[in-house]
Amino acid sequence: MARDFYHDVVRYALESEGWKITHDPFPLNIGNIGYEIDLGAEKLLAAEKNQVKIAVEIKSFTGPSDINEFHRAMGQFNDYFVALEIIEPDRILFLAIPEEIWIGFFQERAIQRAVERIGAKIIVYNPVDKTIAKWIK
Repeated sequence: MARDFYHDVVRYALESEGWKITHDPFPLNIGNIGYEIDLGAEKLLAAEKNQVKIAVEIKSFTGPSDINEFHRAMGQFNDYFVALEIIEPDRILFLAIPEEIWIGFFQERAIQRAVERIGAKIIVYNPVDKTIAKWIK
């Protein structure tokens, strides 16, 4: 499976925030169907004394059409969400997108509605600073 252009950036940003990368990629198999989410990570929340587990699908939006990239991202997110519900329902799925795409394309009314409809949780990353700019739950 080909990695997204900013795969290493997102991995570095998560690790910088204290996330332990447990899978790269995170494989999911249901019957004869196999998926690979870009990253699996865990973090111990000391205040709550429990571990949070996430899966992160990274999108770079470097193609010629943002809407085509969006359609692909939403389709993958939905498939992975269903697979995680079956196999590992306590793991939270996030879609990671570049900050520039969040500020522009993702502020369009139809895009916001689509994201809300499927309940996508989003990590906004800054590819230049190699940081997480926002967590949107």
